[in-house]
Amino acid sequence: MRPRTLEEFVGQEHLVGAEGPLRRSVARGYLGSLLLWGPPGTGKTSLARLLAEAVGARFMTLSAVMSGVAEVRSIIAGAQEDLALNGARTVLFIDEIHRFNKAQQDALLPHVEDGTVTLIGATTENPYFEVNSALLSRLRVWRLEPLTDDGVATIVRRALDDSDRGLSGELGPAGGVALPDDAFEHLVDIAGGDARQALNILEGAVALAESEDLRDEAGRVTPTLSDVESAAQQRVLAYDRAGDGHYDTASAFIKSLRGNDPDAALYWLATMVAAGEDPRFIARRLIISASEDVGNADPRALSVAVAAAQALDWVGLPEAQYALAQAAAYIATAPKSNRSGAAYWAAAADVEKRGALPVPMHLRSGTHHERRDFGIGVGYRYPHDYEGADIEQRYLPDDLGEPRYYRPTEQGYEATIAGRIAARQEARDAARAGGGPRRQQVPAPAVDGMKAGGRIMRTREESRARLAQTEKRDANA
Repeated sequence: MRPRTLEEFVGQEHLVGAEGPLRRSVARGYLGSLLLWGPPGTGKTSLARLLAEAVGARFMTLSAVMSGVAEVRSIIAGAQEDLALNGARTVLFIDEIHRFNKAQQDALLPHVEDGTVTLIGATTENPYFEVNSALLSRLRVWRLEPLTDDGVATIVRRALDDSDRGLSGELGPAGGVALPDDAFEHLVDIAGGDARQALNILEGAVALAESEDLRDEAGRVTPTLSDVESAAQQRVLAYDRAGDGHYDTASAFIKSLRGNDPDAALYWLATMVAAGEDPRFIARRLIISASEDVGNADPRALSVAVAAAQALDWVGLPEAQYALAQAAAYIATAPKSNRSGAAYWAAAADVEKRGALPVPMHLRSGTHHERRDFGIGVGYRYPHDYEGADIEQRYLPDDLGEPRYYRPTEQGYEATIAGRIAARQEARDAARAGGGPRRQQVPAPAVDGMKAGGRIMRTREESRARLAQTEKRDANA
């Protein structure tokens, strides 16, 4: 069921869609050495083959697990001969290229450099950790994403309906196959964006149904939900990623985190992972809970949740389950406070009620002298010039009165924040009674940071423009 053309290729629209860079590149007859990085079953091998065909190159393939330098040299020799005698180009595809050791990767360098072969590597691992920097610098890295459920469904339907290569012809059981809706949806759901896994499960479920002689009135083999479950070796959980099961389980997970029950939080986390829930959805819920429910009672909770999401992006499942579990346990056991969120919504209510009130004159941007002539920015006092890096002045619109939005609790670190607010107010009261705030005894270096930063940014943009021009010339070469 491998796609025979780029039009048949499912997924990766950002690379091979109508405006994708790889599609546009091969349309001009150009294919540079590249590395395809993505999870299993996303079409790395198929895409490499289609790209080679699109530019009329000979396609040779090696597996880094089974091959070594001798096999590489043999293909290189053949590529040199074809190039010299026939002017034919060779695309060398190396699957799991990260499994090549340094010497094996180094053996590719001169031949990639001089264009003897166009190298396409494929890896499921982060190439910036696993591939030598010398080789990586000669490759353009393209990231492949897991297939969407719609993409997997398209591939499964093709396998069911194709009479040449699919299950409705000689390769399938007599009479063809009809997959009931519940079995079809569950198969797509548990495939997790992996087309290869989806087809393997389908093939196994059809074999089981055929052995049981399960057929519909038209004589087609009809695998049941149980057959799909058995073929996948995974129990069907009472969980539907698009229905009530999804929302109910997510709700239980969130409320367990909020309710300080790490055991329940880990149970619902495991339920969602086992049922095929998108792990990025779980990571998002952890990040939200870290701010909504823990807040400033333990500011580290947000860092832990964000780190777990980043770990998921870097290592993926199954290993990222450790990071998700760590974050869930941390958030569930952290002290809780919703006061920062409640303060924000109280401020938002005032904005909704009264609109965006005028910014006080002394807080407006007065970077230009002509603006200061009208009083804009005049009267603002820079807190870092004063002891305690604090100076009492008004920061809210004049018409808003004296609202108190943020009222920290005595939970966890928020007790420290509450004490800091109280101490700062005492210092302001004392300064007011003592004739005004005192300036810092040791002034900061007299440097205009904004001007210096502006000069650095102009240099940066000039460098980026030169780099873009170089890449454009390379792409059109």
